[in-house]
Amino acid sequence: MRVENGADRIVDYSRLFKGKKIGLITAPTGLTADLVSTIQIFKDNFHLAALFSPEHGVRGNLAAGAEVETYRDPLTGVPVYSMYRKDSKRMTPEMLDEVDLVVYDIQDVGVRYYTFIYSMLYAIEDCAKAGKPFVVLDRINPLDGVTVEGNVLKPGYESFIGNFPLCVRYGLTPGEVAGMANDRMGWNADLHVVPCKGWERSQLFPETGRIWIHPSLNIPRFETALLYGGTCLFEGTNLSEGRGTTFPFEMIGAPFIEPERLADEMNGLDLPGVKFRPVYFTPTTSKFQGELCGGVQLYVTDLRAFHAVETGVTLMYTIKRNYQEFSYLPPIRANSRPFIDLLCGDKLYREGTLDLPELLESFREESRAFSLEKKKYHLY
Repeated sequence: MRVENGADRIVDYSRLFKGKKIGLITAPTGLTADLVSTIQIFKDNFHLAALFSPEHGVRGNLAAGAEVETYRDPLTGVPVYSMYRKDSKRMTPEMLDEVDLVVYDIQDVGVRYYTFIYSMLYAIEDCAKAGKPFVVLDRINPLDGVTVEGNVLKPGYESFIGNFPLCVRYGLTPGEVAGMANDRMGWNADLHVVPCKGWERSQLFPETGRIWIHPSLNIPRFETALLYGGTCLFEGTNLSEGRGTTFPFEMIGAPFIEPERLADEMNGLDLPGVKFRPVYFTPTTSKFQGELCGGVQLYVTDLRAFHAVETGVTLMYTIKRNYQEFSYLPPIRANSRPFIDLLCGDKLYREGTLDLPELLESFREESRAFSLEKKKYHLY
């Protein structure tokens, strides 16, 4: 059976949109299976009154972290309002005055650090306060809807890379996360989900037959998304996570790393579903721009056996043990937590009170509990 996302089923749910001034939160992944933009579908068939831009812009023309200003979409003439401003990631009452309901259509990667899911949750809360209906055009979780990894984000560690108590790999679709948050946070939003069709929870993205559209520039391949849950942790350290190379989040390194030594040690651990290759690379942007780095490239050899979080944490602890140059980055702003704490959703990595086996077992326990808890919100 053909796997369809909510965007492929807009016409079937036209009753939600007819006669309404629609505000659409979207990004370049807001496409049907035939690669037709949902922007164009709403523009041609309904009253598209506004576009709301998350990180990277609705057309994907902005770099990670770049602030988005209000402008008009050159292809449709529809005003684009920023949801990624320096002072706020929220929808303002003035923005919401322009529309009757808000629609969300962005492909997520199923990892807690990825910011689009929080743009959605902020918008649901803002719409609830304003009395505006909210519609999620649901999309499959590319990492499947069953597998859960990592710890749950703890109170006091909320940020734009983790603002709801999810595990790192949480095994839910955006529509399911929306339902879970709306229930647990007591927002009482007028929430509607246009569901996927033909997707089985156990399916990884390559098994769906759909075309991979990179959700952001540094997630170019499905394999990158699979690795991201573990290798994104290095954003909180003084190692390069591969930004500025052709393999972001697939290569980890720094000028002080000895590639062959690190690869040999990691391969000697015989971690499931992954192999490590010694590499040298010179990032063109980000950390160590223009400097030669040594490191490892990760290759997923078994999609089902691979555990991204445990692999990433093990790699980080191995480097920390072997290289005194390793460090966690300081807080980005005064009075904020170190970035590694925000990624962890806890202080466990930086504090180091648990050894690696104890840490990983505590993560497994939290994952098992979350797996049971999330089932009541399953739509598939």
